[in-house]
Amino acid sequence: MDKMKKYFIYILIIVAFAFFSEFLITVGLNSMYHDISTSSELPEGVKVFEAKSTKGDGRIKGSITNSEDNPVDAKYLKVDLYSERDVHMGTKYVELDKSKKEIPFDVNFDCENVGYYKVAYTNEEPPKGQIDFLHGEFWDLSRFKEKLDKVDKKDIFWGILITGIILY
Repeated sequence: MDKMKKYFIYILIIVAFAFFSEFLITVGLNSMYHDISTSSELPEGVKVFEAKSTKGDGRIKGSITNSEDNPVDAKYLKVDLYSERDVHMGTKYVELDKSKKEIPFDVNFDCENVGYYKVAYTNEEPPKGQIDFLHGEFWDLSRFKEKLDKVDKKDIFWGILITGIILY
């Protein structure tokens, strides 16, 4: 019976540690975010609930009201991200579903030191298979996909084995 109590206490300690560490991680990450603002007026019908950024990434959450008085004619919502020194850091596109009255959007970005953003409706197509990176440079992702298609189980096994040896 003492053994069962001991195991139960160990399991309880592990579960408590998992909850405690998850709480600290969540609080720590959320405290790193600071508010960012828009540099111009938002287009009609666009409401931004949360616009936050850290030193390395950020998120913008909001919704678009698509009513008969104010119909949305564009295909995309374009979000341009800028640093505090007016350097264009990147662009994100959100495809709009015009069948809904309230269109929620969530933009997550990986740009450093974003100071403000601009939001606009657009009909231009976003680049396919590419990431709009710093200063308008585009990275073509198709070459990485071709390399990943060539990887087989043997290569994965050797990579894991060598990484395990190095870490050991």
